[in-house]
Amino acid sequence: MFDIGASELLVIVIVAILVIGPKEMPRALRTAGRWIGKMRRMSAHFRSGIDTMIREAELEDAEKEWRERNARIMAETSGNDTPPAMEPLPESQAPLKDPAKSDDYDARAEAAIERAKPKNPAADGSPGNLADDDQPSLPLDPAGPKPAAPKKDG
Repeated sequence: MFDIGASELLVIVIVAILVIGPKEMPRALRTAGRWIGKMRRMSAHFRSGIDTMIREAELEDAEKEWRERNARIMAETSGNDTPPAMEPLPESQAPLKDPAKSDDYDARAEAAIERAKPKNPAADGSPGNLADDDQPSLPLDPAGPKPAAPKKDG
């Protein structure tokens, strides 16, 4: 801010020692420090006030823009009675009805059970079990699976 160099600071210190004297120098430096602290606090207070005013102006602009967008959206959708989020679900996605009140519950529950069944049932119609060799596995070791350790009889 004031751009004081080292040589200028040395001249100020020498003049201060000659004018004030070495005895009064500590008290003068304390006083100068207090004044500098006050100036910094006032500057920070002023700066925070300016920042607050700028922030409030930005919020007002954003609120004005939001109101304009809201008014435009309301004008565009004023002819539609039902907002898109409130339209009824298609029958395939509708929730299950109360089982005591409808037979539709049983049909939809059976359809859900059918969808949950495995995709590759055995030829005889049972869910079937895959042989140990047919079990899917992740390749954890590039050398292949390691043989199981023999069991010790106790």
